[in-house]
Amino acid sequence: MTDATYIHATTRGRAGAPLLMTFHGTGGNEHQFHGFAERLIPGAHVVSPRGDVLEGGMSRYFRRTGEGVYDMADLEQRREKMARFMLDQKARTGSSHLAGLGYSNGANILMAVALVHPDLVDRMVLMHPLIPWSPEPQPGLAGRRILITAGKRDPICPAPMTQALADYLVDQGAEVTLEWHAGGHEITQGEVQAVTDFMAG
Repeated sequence: MTDATYIHATTRGRAGAPLLMTFHGTGGNEHQFHGFAERLIPGAHVVSPRGDVLEGGMSRYFRRTGEGVYDMADLEQRREKMARFMLDQKARTGSSHLAGLGYSNGANILMAVALVHPDLVDRMVLMHPLIPWSPEPQPGLAGRRILITAGKRDPICPAPMTQALADYLVDQGAEVTLEWHAGGHEITQGEVQAVTDFMAG
């Protein structure tokens, strides 16, 4: 085990079951998606870490200097810490398959990890992600199954940037599904159904 520790919620799954990790949005906590995740993959191990950065009293996974403006040095450091935590959880559970689900800031830390450690996560749900830089090519993402859900009028995660991320992932060879709704940054019932179907597939 490493020194990569977080306050987190844990549900023990069956021996040999997949590991599903959830990552909350800004102001959320380890319980935001944990119960939902337990229902997504029955019998799975579920681990949900709480972000260890506070912004105005709200938990996040990395610092930012403004809306959509990331502290990239901090992101790099916290990305590596999260990757170590995820590896620890795989070792602890003995799971060979890791799925990740993140919303907003949680989707961003999950994607940041996968961009550098593509072998770590087998499939991902990115709900309203925002990657405001142009990632380097990452051939290790080839074959990864990724669902992106987004609002066409999301003021926090603009639709063109969501589309650019989806296009980038397709160019890397990932199997990408993009689910849009007509609203903003809120999670809709249609998204919930899309995530349910994706994880069941």
